[in-house]
Amino acid sequence: MVIVNTDYISGKELEMLGMVKGSTIQSKNLGHDIGQSFKTLVGGELKSYTEMMNDARALATRRMVEEAEKLGADAVVNVRFASASVMAGAAEVMAYGTAVKFKS
Repeated sequence: MVIVNTDYISGKELEMLGMVKGSTIQSKNLGHDIGQSFKTLVGGELKSYTEMMNDARALATRRMVEEAEKLGADAVVNVRFASASVMAGAAEVMAYGTAVKFKS
């Protein structure tokens, strides 16, 4: 499966199949939240949250690809990510794009 953030793939003619998406809501456990809140006092990267968001993007992407595969897609173009806080310490991550099939 080809995944790109452009609306084209060089050398390929594309047939649009439709929008596909994948999402997840992730949170860290209370122990990580307490540790990360102390980190905000001194500054620096909140590595636990960076890891959480990387995992969430990977899962959302995987779910988007699964949806594209169900449509018989060869690729997903114009891929974008969005995130939103749903509560303290929890975030939704969505991956979305256009499923396409390569024309012969």
